[in-house]
Amino acid sequence: MNEYESNSAFTFVILTFNEEVHLPRLLASVASLNAPVFILDSGSTDRTLSIAAQFGATVKQHPFYNHPQQWDHALKNFEIQTPWVIGLDADQVVTEELSKRLAAFRNTDYPGVDGIYFNRKNYFKGKWIRYGGYSPFFLLKMFRFKNGYSDLNEHMDHRFIVPGKTMVWKNGYLLEENLKENKISFWIAKHNRYSDLLAGEEVERRQQRGTQTIKPACWGTPDQRTAFLKQLWWRMPLFIRPAVYFIYRYFFRLGILDGWQGFIFHFLQAFWFRLIVDIKIHELLTQAAKGKDTHEEN
Repeated sequence: MNEYESNSAFTFVILTFNEEVHLPRLLASVASLNAPVFILDSGSTDRTLSIAAQFGATVKQHPFYNHPQQWDHALKNFEIQTPWVIGLDADQVVTEELSKRLAAFRNTDYPGVDGIYFNRKNYFKGKWIRYGGYSPFFLLKMFRFKNGYSDLNEHMDHRFIVPGKTMVWKNGYLLEENLKENKISFWIAKHNRYSDLLAGEEVERRQQRGTQTIKPACWGTPDQRTAFLKQLWWRMPLFIRPAVYFIYRYFFRLGILDGWQGFIFHFLQAFWFRLIVDIKIHELLTQAAKGKDTHEEN
């Protein structure tokens, strides 16, 4: 559809790159809400663009560097005219319960609120990852336009920042399942790229060339707690912390109950990926130290 109700309270913004397997189910899940849909694509070569056109979405294209910068470009370059924005990943789906809540949403019912956290259910190889600290899992996905912005201090973990009050919707879920990750070679290649970004980000933090935007707080918002846990993580010794994290998630947070899919997911995400990041951090720090020594000798 090209025309939307003038009283729509929110706009959907979605990032895509070769998402023909995911985009139809996402757009179908929000179609009944009659809200504007804007898609920022980074050069898809499959049917992504034709699917977007079929659902009446407005599409722009922009080269991809990382998720935070891509979200920043989307928020600054689409002509959003609604008071609220909902930023979604292409592999997410709005459940019927969340859709009903959004259908009843009225801007006037939320005075003084700048952002809303959605609850997410994450699936891997067809299995809901229920344990290991992955449920409940709250993501700031809905925020007042021009009040919220993309956190450019992050290299990999994209999140939105709002200056004011936030609230958490515990009922109604976003479902997230990247079907392309069912092929393990895709998962490994994707996370190998992510490890470069995350290693570079932590080295910047260690060398005090970068800071966290969000104020860490153990008892604050979900993002403030994440920022707090990140600070603890950075203080832990390299190479040891991936093993500690996996043991914590798999045994203490009961990831073992997620079945064989859960073992693969928690092992790869908590141990393998974090170990690769630590190796790359060590390489970057070693390279920087050698460069410093060479400079001092000259």
